Parts: sequence; C-alpha cells; structure tokens
Amino acid sequence: MGSLAKKGLQQYLLQLQQHPLRTKAITAGVLSAISDIVAQKITGIQKLQVRRLLLKVLFGVAYLGPFGHFLHLLLDKLFKGKRDKSTVAKKVLLEQITSSPWNNLLFMVYYGLVIEKRPWIQVKSNIKREYPKVQYTAWAFWPVVGWVNHLYVPLQLRVIFHSIIACCWGIFLNLRARSMVLKKA
Repeated sequence: MGSLAKKGLQQYLLQLQQHPLRTKAITAGVLSAISDIVAQKITGIQKLQVRRLLLKVLFGVAYLGPFGHFLHLLLDKLFKGKRDKSTVAKKVLLEQITSSPWNNLLFMVYYGLVIEKRPWIQVKSNIKREYPKVQYTAWAFWPVVGWVNHLYVPLQLRVIFHSIIACCWGIFLNLRARSMVLKKA
C-alpha cells in the first residue's frame, strides 16, 4: 500500500476510534453521494442533479450512518458480543425482520416526498406497487452481507463495511425509484 494511502487509512481509523458516530455519519454521506452520482450517470442524466445529490448526502449523514452505528451497538449488546454461527444467524434474522423493511420503506418515502416532491397519494401508490419487489430483493441480498459482517468484521468497522455495500444497494434503489418515475411518465 502506498504511503499516502496507508497514512490516509491510519488517519481514518484514528478518527473512527476517537469520533465513531461522526466518522460513520460522514462516511455514509460520502458513500451516498458516490452511489447517487453513479446512479444518475447510469440512468442517463446528463447534468448532475445537485439538489438530489445533496438530499441523498443528508439522508446518509443524518440517518444511515447514525442508525447503523446504534443498531450495531444494540445488536452487540443484546447478544453480548458473541460471534458464533448460531448468534450471527439470530443477529441477521433480527436485522432482516426489523431494520431492513424499515430502512427500505423510509428510503422510498424520503425519495418520493423529499427528493421528488411528489404528493403523498402518489408516493403511497408507488410504494404499494414497488416496495414488495424491493424488500424481496433485499431479503435475497442483505442476509449474506449481514452474515459476513457479523461473523468476520470487527464491531467498529461493521457500519463502514455495511455502508460500502449499501453504496451498491443505493444504486439499485435509485434505479428502482427511477423506474417508478418512468412508469408514471
């Protein structure tokens, strides 16, 4: 690893140790930005939609980073820091029946109401039509991520690992949300 990259990683890990919540929130915001920029380019948007991008960053900083931080602390406390396969299976199951449906629903509501400024009746209709597809896809994808995360990743790095994978998931959600808009047009 180059000395600049190594120094950057060391500085990041130091910030993560000294200011875990802030570091995770900022990381989630940056990764939300990357996810949205990629999604905008993939969908053929020529000029970067800055308002949309900033609202995605806000969602990452204000919600995704802090939620992940406290969720992983809570899970670790509930299961007393255990990492055996039986405990990991319980953590993953608990995540999938609680935070997964909530996070996907909240994102879809936020995207429709705040980012697209659509009326509630339209957002509700889109969610009714698209949410089951999104959630079923999440249940096919995220348990594997959760398994790896809880079994192999140290507690202080779980939100970061999750956020990196969520960057790709965010592209999927953006594309799904975009397809909802195109179907309406």
